[in-house]
Amino acid sequence: MKVSEIMNSHVVTIDEREPVIAAARLLKRMNLGALPVTGRGGALTGMLTDRDIALRCVAAGADPRELTVGEIMSRGVYTAAPDVSVEEAARRMGRGQVRRLPVVENGRLVGMLSLADMARRCNMEAAAALADISGNIRRLRAEE
Repeated sequence: MKVSEIMNSHVVTIDEREPVIAAARLLKRMNLGALPVTGRGGALTGMLTDRDIALRCVAAGADPRELTVGEIMSRGVYTAAPDVSVEEAARRMGRGQVRRLPVVENGRLVGMLSLADMARRCNMEAAAALADISGNIRRLRAEE
């Protein structure tokens, strides 16, 4: 099965030049935990999560009206092409310890693949990806 068969092609994004407060409001309004961040020309430049906002803005004492999304977003995003197999996408999610994988074609964001999408359509791959993502948490608990 290919990523394009189960990805969500209706993706809410935010421009990297927007203030963090706009991103926080968008996350709340759309009930999302993460937003793909785009730059000039609509190219994917990063991901912004509610955790990024909490740690890199709020906890740092920064003003969310002044700080831009581009200043606190996560860079080096793991992605997949629409024709990649779901199994390969699950491996990438596990390696990157991410629950959402932007789907990019010719430099443009065309969709988003989540663990929930995988769980609905192909249970085994989602379970494997979740195990890899959660592996870091188990290792930390074992060391305590």
